[in-house]
Amino acid sequence: MRKDVLAAKEELVAEFTKKLQDANSAIVVNYRGLDVADVTDLRKQLRDADVSFNVIKNNVISRAAEKAGYDELKDIFKGPTAVAFSNEDPIAPAKILKNFADNNDALVIKGGMIEKKVASLDEINEFASLPSRDELLATLANVLQAPIRNVAYGVKAIADSKDDDSAA
Repeated sequence: MRKDVLAAKEELVAEFTKKLQDANSAIVVNYRGLDVADVTDLRKQLRDADVSFNVIKNNVISRAAEKAGYDELKDIFKGPTAVAFSNEDPIAPAKILKNFADNNDALVIKGGMIEKKVASLDEINEFASLPSRDELLATLANVLQAPIRNVAYGVKAIADSKDDDSAA
């Protein structure tokens, strides 16, 4: 093999090793059977959530996984492989890919890692069913506001009853 080709492959392995090391999550999928419109739609959904989506040769991602310390992932790198990487929200790729796979039989989640730990398909599906970070924050805000809102309603009710008493 020529040295320049070998150097290019090593560069790709190094790039994806770094992506795996930096990522909070990486979900591996088989995308065989998706048409261009479906892939475009999926990429847009992932991009909107700050998730990168790369189609990668199995030998490249397998070597990168080994170098990044994710040897257990090597068994899932068969067939057409794409990986969704997230450096921010560890649940976002799992949620988006699961929702997409539920509506499109051509996309199959193979496995991956979440929060720097190799995750089984069942674990990925569990994480995907969790509320998003924004949904959890909104719920927390509502819970924290409820006592203050109840006190405000109570004070208003007392004030209204005093106004009714003075008018009578």
